[in-house]
Amino acid sequence: MKEARPITGVLLDISGVLLIDGRAVPGAADAIAQLIDFGLPYRFATNTTRRPPVAMVRRLNEAGIAADEASVFSAPRAAKDFIAARGLRPWLLVHPELRDHFAGLAAETPDASDAVLVGDAGDGFTYAAMNQAFNVLMNSGGPLLAMGVNRYFRHGDGALALDAGPFVRALEDGAGITAQVLGKPARAFFEAAATEMGVALDGLAMIGDDVRDDVGGAQAHGLVGVLVRSGKYTDGDEGRIDPPPAACVRDIREAVACILERTRSASA
Repeated sequence: MKEARPITGVLLDISGVLLIDGRAVPGAADAIAQLIDFGLPYRFATNTTRRPPVAMVRRLNEAGIAADEASVFSAPRAAKDFIAARGLRPWLLVHPELRDHFAGLAAETPDASDAVLVGDAGDGFTYAAMNQAFNVLMNSGGPLLAMGVNRYFRHGDGALALDAGPFVRALEDGAGITAQVLGKPARAFFEAAATEMGVALDGLAMIGDDVRDDVGGAQAHGLVGVLVRSGKYTDGDEGRIDPPPAACVRDIREAVACILERTRSASA
């Protein structure tokens, strides 16, 4: 890792970095324990929108990784705060498991909607659902809110699957508008996490397997990006962004080791 300022806080992606298909990546629990022992604040920062934050906590704990709701800084959490603060009544294009997370905030009918909120709806991305969301945007003139624009993710069996990003882009193109991104790689997402942790934005490191939205997105806002060769990583990803990642390592264990070494060296 390039030597520079010390790291004062760490953001860790969950899917592909700590968990793959619900199973812990080897050494993940030990890596988190090292951060705790060193005294570095951290958050599990995820764009996963097929499950609410409470379900992500449960999956982490079942995999042997200590977590609670306060430690999970997620796109659904950021979206809920954004919607509530602005009094919006969005039409939801999200996974069924996520609907209860927005109970009392979402519109019950398209005609009552003043925005569209998109997450990874999975099989819910039908033509009918997309067309309905498109019509809400056209009729209401409201914003298109995206909990993430990740292009794809990798299943545990190695197969790739489309994420929400391509569907957000389709709605942007159809409605002639630009989505407001509420999860990674939006600057506001990283700023909110930094504020909650009590650290400066440029003191944060982001560990991720998505070179564009995790690492490149973080680095565009002054964070240190660390790419792991697990999850959705494919050969050569580190060369697909400019500047390249501060470090490209095998897994979460090496990522945390690099961050701790950098911080020790900068503090010496």
